[in-house]
Amino acid sequence: MARQLSKYDLNLEKCAANFQSMSPVGFVARSATAYPEKIAVIDGERRFSYFAFYERCRRLASALTKIGLVKGDTVSVMAANVPALLEAHYGIPMIGAVVNALNIRLDADTIAFILEHAETRVLLTDRAFSSTIKLALNQVSRKILVIDIDHPEIQDGQFLGKFEYEEFLLSGDPTFQWSLPDDEWDSIALNYTSGTTGNPKGVVYHHRGAYLNAMGSAIAFGFHPNTIYLWTLPMFHCNGWTNTWSITAVGGTHVCLRQVEPCRIFQLIEKHCVTHLSGAPIVLNMLIHAPDEEKRKFAHGPIEIATGGAAPPSAVLAGMKAMGFNVRHLYGLTESYGPSTDCVWQSDWDDLSFDEQVRKVARQGVRSITLEGQRVVDPETMEDVPADAETIGEIVLRGNTVMKGYLCNVDATEAALKDGWFHTGDLAVMHPDGYVEIKDRAKDIIISGGENISSLEVEEVLYRHPKILEAAVVAKPDGKWGETPCAFVARATGGEDLSQDEVIDFCRNNMARFKAPSRVIFGELPKTSTGKIQKFVLRERAKEL
Repeated sequence: MARQLSKYDLNLEKCAANFQSMSPVGFVARSATAYPEKIAVIDGERRFSYFAFYERCRRLASALTKIGLVKGDTVSVMAANVPALLEAHYGIPMIGAVVNALNIRLDADTIAFILEHAETRVLLTDRAFSSTIKLALNQVSRKILVIDIDHPEIQDGQFLGKFEYEEFLLSGDPTFQWSLPDDEWDSIALNYTSGTTGNPKGVVYHHRGAYLNAMGSAIAFGFHPNTIYLWTLPMFHCNGWTNTWSITAVGGTHVCLRQVEPCRIFQLIEKHCVTHLSGAPIVLNMLIHAPDEEKRKFAHGPIEIATGGAAPPSAVLAGMKAMGFNVRHLYGLTESYGPSTDCVWQSDWDDLSFDEQVRKVARQGVRSITLEGQRVVDPETMEDVPADAETIGEIVLRGNTVMKGYLCNVDATEAALKDGWFHTGDLAVMHPDGYVEIKDRAKDIIISGGENISSLEVEEVLYRHPKILEAAVVAKPDGKWGETPCAFVARATGGEDLSQDEVIDFCRNNMARFKAPSRVIFGELPKTSTGKIQKFVLRERAKEL
């Protein structure tokens, strides 16, 4: 039956005057008008005003056009958190091309796969990573134009390309007339998953999603024109959780940081009066355990810091608070443009004890303002689990900030987006107040003697031990129980005498005995480029014990 038209359907059509495609690219043009002389980017001793920043982005767009790039082409970038990577998030999509920010810790084989799979036409590469890029390019069959980024802080590495980045910019027109995408569904960015099993998958973002997530991030995190944002989070990680665009949207200042080092972080916070930063829990841990002589007292605080992944242990939250940081707990995935869920603070939590506040903050929270739906369901029936804080189900998401799909991978896309929801693979409970709490990744749940053990729960206890710096728990095959928890532990400074028995006894005294690790392995933990512990590596190690 055809829908009957109402008065609101007649002579009220979309036109150029009342409808434009959403795109975060326009943020830089607006801020260049609103704040032309304001510092947009700080990079060591270099400073770029918003007017200059906008000119550089337009030069990049113009230069790419001059060498023949068109809509739908892929430009890959292998770089630390430097201005060139930030500018790439504007200059590349200004011409309808797609920005592919590469994980700087990937090996040559994986990078070669990405360059081939993405059909990269141009590669901007930081000279510091030339050895890896050279090996990758030797494996690529397609012709790629290489442009070298020669950053002032780079001490070694070689030039591989035809142009140096600053030279390339000079070939472009600072008044280049770019345009918004014809369709906000057009692709803006390509980000690859970690590829823990097989080759990584290419996650495709559209302009609309990037725009909305950037605006949502600004609202959730409280960005404003006086925001000074320190880039501790890699810009390649979900395009810096879309903060590459959101900081510019509000006219804030980007402070670049090539390498995450506690001493440098404290110095830059103090020097530039940094107000916000983000990072994986490992960044928080690094700051807490930094030598006392490196730490600073901040007169302009408190400093807002957002963290994703597993909930920060109570000891970490206490340590950050003591140093003048407010920790904001977020949850999200590459497929959801970064954070999709926010543990929104409620005013009545102010009167709770610190331990009670920690339990509240440990939850991942409620859907972001730009996400239309978040549920915890039985993945077989798609029925909602009871909101009893006990029944475990899978988190599923829906909305404009869910990826378009996986590039050239129909099967994986259909599996991830089946039933009209994005299936995260993360297991969680729903609390009576509507807050979600993740219990584990589906593959990280340990089933011992028929009992489900959350690796996150065991890790929370381990982090309370004063001699433990980092901890990760995985399943170890067991002839009697099927699986038992196996803990991998990095000792804190002064904890060199920490033994397996001490760790196991500590866990047994602070949780159900059957959940305590049966084995403890000491040593450095393998991590991704964003600081997340690589549990798939540890699972393989546990199988060999």
